[in-house]
Amino acid sequence: GLKALISLGGWTGSKYFSDAVLTAESRTKLAQSCIDLWLRGNLPGLEPGAGAGVFDGIDLDWEWPGSSGADGNIIRPEDKQNFTLFVEELRSQLRAFSRDAQLTAFLPAAAAKIDAGFEVRRVFRQLDFATVQGYDLRGSWENRTGHQSNLLTDRRDPNDPRYSVDQTVRDYLARGAPARKLVIGVPAYGLGWTGVTGGGNGLYQPATGPAPGKWAAGAEDYKDLVNKPGKRHRDLRTGAVWLYDGNEFWSYDDPVVLTQKAAYIRLKRLGGAMMWSIDQDDSRASLTTALYRVLK
Repeated sequence: GLKALISLGGWTGSKYFSDAVLTAESRTKLAQSCIDLWLRGNLPGLEPGAGAGVFDGIDLDWEWPGSSGADGNIIRPEDKQNFTLFVEELRSQLRAFSRDAQLTAFLPAAAAKIDAGFEVRRVFRQLDFATVQGYDLRGSWENRTGHQSNLLTDRRDPNDPRYSVDQTVRDYLARGAPARKLVIGVPAYGLGWTGVTGGGNGLYQPATGPAPGKWAAGAEDYKDLVNKPGKRHRDLRTGAVWLYDGNEFWSYDDPVVLTQKAAYIRLKRLGGAMMWSIDQDDSRASLTTALYRVLK
């Protein structure tokens, strides 16, 4: 039953998305290109159809239409409408190619980004499902620690706006997304700050910058965080866990938190869970197993 989809865009691959969907002609051309290359498998320099049968559909990961993403991205006010038009064009061409081909999208957590870039009700009519960003809610690009992936809103959170997975789900439902098509993203990594010396448990304290990480400053795999020294703190009311050693503060998800999130997904009758990314889980697949035990 496994389906493999290829994703177009991403944080570092969305610079020209706005250009590519700017006109009816460009939208048609892009959709044709995606289907020809990835689904028909017409790869340059090989026999026609050499790559056919690899992918079962296409995922759209434009980060973000109508609002800022990576530095240098092209942004237009009309991105919101053009994204919808491209989704409709791509779905139309996918139907002509195969009724079984899937179309999905990765969507942001913040209400401001949802409203700037997505006609939610209309887009969801064309999607099999959408994976919703349930992480990077707070991070070391800010000078104060916080939860990067809390399930429920913390009323003690001094930030404005206050983010949570639940608030994001409510925002999409209120804008017309069907619950069964909402797939919640969960992190297999943590985000961390250094220079957190305000005392207490480190939460909502000033920081001097991102903590050192193996791949990038301020980010670390769960499989490495789980063995990192320091005191673990948990807030069952908000569905959050964090590590604080008196200097470094790390916000991440562990099996207990993912059990809470899986139960929430079942309770709300949502579409399921997506993990970014499974290679960051430990050798026992502790995070993946926690989700599976509830969602199977």
